[in-house]
Amino acid sequence: MVIAGGRAPEYLRLNAKVIEIGKHFFVENKPVAAICHGIQILTAAGVVKGRKLTAYPAVGPEVTLAGGEFQNIPVNGAFVDGNLVTSPAWPAHPAFIREFLKIMGATIAI
Repeated sequence: MVIAGGRAPEYLRLNAKVIEIGKHFFVENKPVAAICHGIQILTAAGVVKGRKLTAYPAVGPEVTLAGGEFQNIPVNGAFVDGNLVTSPAWPAHPAFIREFLKIMGATIAI
């Protein structure tokens, strides 16, 4: 599952089906990638407790309140915690995609 950022997650997290899908991916330990404000869907789903992750800096307090450990990393970086890849914003797209492909088991040629 890939959760895009921007401001849409602020509203998408109010949709019960979106939350249900998010929970499913964590219960089944499937690969999840979220960037920027996309992490708001994960905090609303209650799946970040005990996890290390990053997000757009303004979402950091929400991560902490949801029981996650916010990682303050460079804007072009990606953070991996098990099956979860997170990034703070769009400049991280190359790192974000590379790390997500790794946790999915894809072979990456550079």
